Parts: sequence; structure tokens; C-alpha cells
Amino acid sequence: MWIDTHCHLDAPEFADSLDAVIHAAAEKNVQAILLPAVKVADCAYVKELAHQCSQRIPGLVYTLGIHPLYTNQAQEEDIETLEKSIVESLSDPRFVGVGEIGLDYFVEDLDPHKQEFFFNAQLDLAQKYQLPVILHVRRSQDAILKALRRRRIPSGIAHAFNGSFQQAEQFIELGFKLGFGGAATYERALQIRRLLQELPLDSIVTETDAPDIPPAWLRDEGLTFNEPAFVSRIARALASIRGVDEEHFASAVWANAMQALPRWLALCATIPKLNLAS
Repeated sequence: MWIDTHCHLDAPEFADSLDAVIHAAAEKNVQAILLPAVKVADCAYVKELAHQCSQRIPGLVYTLGIHPLYTNQAQEEDIETLEKSIVESLSDPRFVGVGEIGLDYFVEDLDPHKQEFFFNAQLDLAQKYQLPVILHVRRSQDAILKALRRRRIPSGIAHAFNGSFQQAEQFIELGFKLGFGGAATYERALQIRRLLQELPLDSIVTETDAPDIPPAWLRDEGLTFNEPAFVSRIARALASIRGVDEEHFASAVWANAMQALPRWLALCATIPKLNLAS
């Protein structure tokens, strides 16, 4: 079984082909997908989508949050709205945490102060309700680590990780797993590949970030955008880079994701085909 710990099924690229995309993922034995919200206005739809698509992907779950790329348009009262959505979702077994949240110091037109306000406010919500977080950490690893150290966040995933080995170790020490996906399939991605080879296997999870971060082979094969079905091929490439057996790698990254997001583990424990301990 394969797991995609970061996939934006609510993206407009999938609007006209969602059924086919979900079918293709199921055909590739993708049994679990995490769908992170990116803005408050989409929270209800993300929740609805997670339940709708779980008919084909039994381990499909979601998180709620405000992505840093959407903070310029966000209003302070969105934090209150987000908290209400979180509270209402606590009884939903498919709700597993707060995300996608974080800081992005690569995109120049983002207001850093607004980013930091929304990031810190959402970390406070995660601490208040003791929920894991899904982190966006583009060129912001040290700032995010500093914010995490000021709080007691139980765990989470640093999505699309591309920091240094020392930064990776610090995230791991704080209870986080590190997400790797299509970026590692490029031969020039030397730093990401070194991390894959040298980090403890129990710190790694697989992701697509579909429809974004296309794998190296996507355009060569005439495909338009990334999708969750590709996580199986991406994961096999990661296992090869790591130098481990595919089945062993698949089992390890599944267990890692469940450890990072205990509510995901609890859901899977209720589904016989996903309960690896049964």
C-alpha cells in the first residue's frame, strides 16, 4: 500500500477529472491520502471532499489551516472561523490536524508580518487542541523551528523538506517527520537525495503535493500535472535512492505517517485492510 501525505485534491486542476484521478490512485494501490486545506473559505469543501473520496481511498483524511501563500488575503477574524471549524471537526475521525500552515520566504510579494501572525496564531490553536501540524517550510526552516520551540506541538510533518541536515535533525528532535516527493526524482536535486540517503528511515514520509511539484518524468511523458496516483512511482524512486527494498520502504513510510498523525492511525485501525497490526 502507498500513502500520499500531501495532496491538494481540491485544486482547480482536478475539478473536471476528480473521479478519474481518485480511480487512478486506487488502481495504483494508494490507500491513504492527506488533503490539507489552504484557506478558511475552503474548509467545508475540503471536509466534504475527504468524505466523498474516501469511498475509493479508505484512508483519506484532511487537515484545516491557512497556507502562507493565502495570508495576504486573509483577515484576522479568519482565525476565529478556523478555530470554530477545528472544534466542529474534532469528532470527525477523518480530521487529523492543522495545516497547511507555515512561512514562505521565497515568494517576494507576501507580507512577512501577516505570514508570521497567521502562522503563530495557528500554532497556538494546534497547541490548544494538541493537534499535529502540516508545515510549509520554504526558505523558512530556522524561523519555523524557533516558533515550534516556543510551544508544545505534539508532532507533524515538514512538507517538501529541502533544508540542511542539521535543520532536519532539529525537526526530527521536535517530533516531526519530513516529506519527500517528486523533487527528489531530479538528478540535480543533490541535497534532497543526500537527505534521503542519510536521514533515519523512520523520519521520512512520501508525498506528491499534487497537482504541484511534478516528478522528473512527468513532462517527458506528455502529462500536464502531478496527481496522487504517481506517489507509487515516486516512492519507488525514493526507495531506490535510499537503497532499500520497495516493500520495506512502503511499510516504513506508512508507519511514519501514522506516528506523526495519531488520529490517522486511529482511523486506519478501524478499517481492516488498513490496519497493519491486525
